[in-house]
Amino acid sequence: MDVKIKIGQRIKQLREAAGMSQKDLAYTADLDRSYIASVENGQRNISIVNIEKIAKALGVTLKVFFNDIEFD
Repeated sequence: MDVKIKIGQRIKQLREAAGMSQKDLAYTADLDRSYIASVENGQRNISIVNIEKIAKALGVTLKVFFNDIEFD
């Protein structure tokens, strides 16, 4: 599976577990909602800087973000 899809699925998983909408996450991470949607759909090559922003907005560390079976 493409790493962009894996990262997008992980963001969506964590976002839904946090009870956040894409709009909520975008606002908290200071990113555009359409950007979040395209990342979740695996259409964007997201930077590590934006992964960190999203992880912080979701209340998780990068270690927790990447601590998933998809990244083994």
